[in-house]
Amino acid sequence: MTRILPDAPWRHRSGLSGLLAALDADQGRARYVGGAVRDGLLGLPVNDLDIATSLMPQDVVDRLKAAGIKAVPTGIEHGTITAVLPDGPVEITTLRRDVSTDGRRATIAYTDDWQQDAARRDFTFNALYADPLTGAINDYFGGVADLDARHLRFIGDASARIAEDHLRILRYFRFLARYGDNEVDASAYDACVAAANSLMALSRERIADELLKLLVVRDPVPALRLMVDGGIWLPVLPEITHEGIDRLAKLIARENEASMAPSALRRLAALVPADAAIADQIGARLKLSNKARKRLITALETASAPEGPRALAHRVGVEGAIDRILLDPAASLSALALLDGWTPPSLPIGGGALIARGLQPGPDVARALQEVQKSWVAEDFPDADRVGEIADQIVSKFQRTRQ
Repeated sequence: MTRILPDAPWRHRSGLSGLLAALDADQGRARYVGGAVRDGLLGLPVNDLDIATSLMPQDVVDRLKAAGIKAVPTGIEHGTITAVLPDGPVEITTLRRDVSTDGRRATIAYTDDWQQDAARRDFTFNALYADPLTGAINDYFGGVADLDARHLRFIGDASARIAEDHLRILRYFRFLARYGDNEVDASAYDACVAAANSLMALSRERIADELLKLLVVRDPVPALRLMVDGGIWLPVLPEITHEGIDRLAKLIARENEASMAPSALRRLAALVPADAAIADQIGARLKLSNKARKRLITALETASAPEGPRALAHRVGVEGAIDRILLDPAASLSALALLDGWTPPSLPIGGGALIARGLQPGPDVARALQEVQKSWVAEDFPDADRVGEIADQIVSKFQRTRQ
């Protein structure tokens, strides 16, 4: 019996019907493919939408332009065109078969054979296609049964699939954590372990992307333990050890207790050694953005003195304070309530106000203002009237020292 893709809001996105008409979906020339079909069958939200087509790339471009749809040649050399719709982009890729691969990139040829296109994909439940109009599923390798059983299985020989694209090692463990209930296929696991050194040939950006995607799944700990046991990370991230995974497990438990959404960067901070300098080195190696590296450093820096949650948030930002609290097993989770919806205020007084109170212009103004702010923070950010009183006291103190 043919499985039917359930109806869902994502199938009624603005502009999608016009796109499908332009691609002759009613004549079988376009089908949904990959993650949208997989997650659609599971009843999960679908964000990224991919369409496979038997039309040639330039034909796709011409058809979209004729239909008034913006076409961006994001990967036209590999047959991929991005259609820009009001509710988000849709990637459209011409059916392909691999001519040769080197583990990082493939030389492809176009085909009109849907099964050939499916055969070059990684896992059986990622090689599912759905008719956009009827929802009928095309399943060439038993992907629907594997999805129902939460069984993660490479298409064909696992070693051969990994040799085509080394990133599939990391994808295997990510999909195992998200969809496979961490039930390992021994031959697939052995193939990943045997090929672990090939990860060194990948760009660090691709490795970082897969790692962060793995970390944000509900519970990545079992998959990460399998990876460390098998030496998967040793060639590229030897700093990932069972000690870090133990810290990550504690963080996840605290996130769940506090009903906090997972953060890949916060979880990365738990996974790597608890040293800001080492974390920054890892961030640089993974080519993370400056903003992401700063968040790692902030999360792992050691405080010079005890401070309350709002004082911490005023110094490092609310996001950084939340990371610190969740990462510290000794910190009370009740502190998070003090940060909920709170925005660190700015000191409601400046140097001019101190001069107006009689403080002589010069270095003393900056030093006095720092003392005002220190007292203001220590008193949990009182209002402007109280800040004025604090300023009077500190100006008087500075004036006495100058007499």
